[in-house]
Amino acid sequence: MNATSTGALLLCRADPETVRPLAHLLREQMLLTRAGGEWSALVPEGKPWRGTGPDGGDPEPVDRVLGGWATALAVGSTWPVLALWWDGDRAGYTLAAGFRRTVGYIWLADGTPVGEDEAMRTFAARLGLDPVLDLQALEELTRPDPESDAEARLRGLLAVLTRTGLTLAPGLGPGESADRLRSVAGVQRGAERIEWAGWRDAVRVELDAVEAGSLGPWVRGPRARAIAAAQLAAGLPLLLWGVRRRSGGWAAAGAVLLAQGALGLAYHRAREAAERS
Repeated sequence: MNATSTGALLLCRADPETVRPLAHLLREQMLLTRAGGEWSALVPEGKPWRGTGPDGGDPEPVDRVLGGWATALAVGSTWPVLALWWDGDRAGYTLAAGFRRTVGYIWLADGTPVGEDEAMRTFAARLGLDPVLDLQALEELTRPDPESDAEARLRGLLAVLTRTGLTLAPGLGPGESADRLRSVAGVQRGAERIEWAGWRDAVRVELDAVEAGSLGPWVRGPRARAIAAAQLAAGLPLLLWGVRRRSGGWAAAGAVLLAQGALGLAYHRAREAAERS
């Protein structure tokens, strides 16, 4: 690898529909594409590791930028995020999963391992890999091998992950430049551009994702409206009955049903108004 081959990938163990809402919240322009049955890939369109850093000084190194993105995505999700990065001097990965401490490994450009062996064991455990065969293949990547440079080490890591369903298109992998990664991702079937459009649109995207999921029929639509109407119909007489009997518990139950029903109908109307605007 050389100085012009700096590149980065975010691999999320979830489908694009699940990844999309959280990816918007990174406030970065990216390309989102499927990477197998259970995986999605996010390819940065910009190069924040070049130019000026966030404080006006030197830019952050690519591994720190990718690690921050992976952590932000993982904290708000139930699926792990794997950040892969490489430049002229090093290559490596960072795995983020929920609120747990991130784990990572680094190789020098010539393939010399400089990480801790424990990182590979933690990596295998958090991704649910085979504790014998897969872990053995991963541990091989931590041993000296004059025939394997950093690019080959990352390819070996990805080869293990193919057993989990990960599939990357040719040209979308270690050693490629950021420009090459972007161009390859952009021509993949179903690829879409992720870009920040403000908090209002981010919330709208999140609600769209909820409605498109398994909870959708209970949040919006005929079934949701029927439930809200039933809550109103049951809540009002229950509230009145509780007030007449001076029963705080029944009155509170009626009030909760009324509030839930009113919120359900209000949500439905607000979403319709937002779509018309």
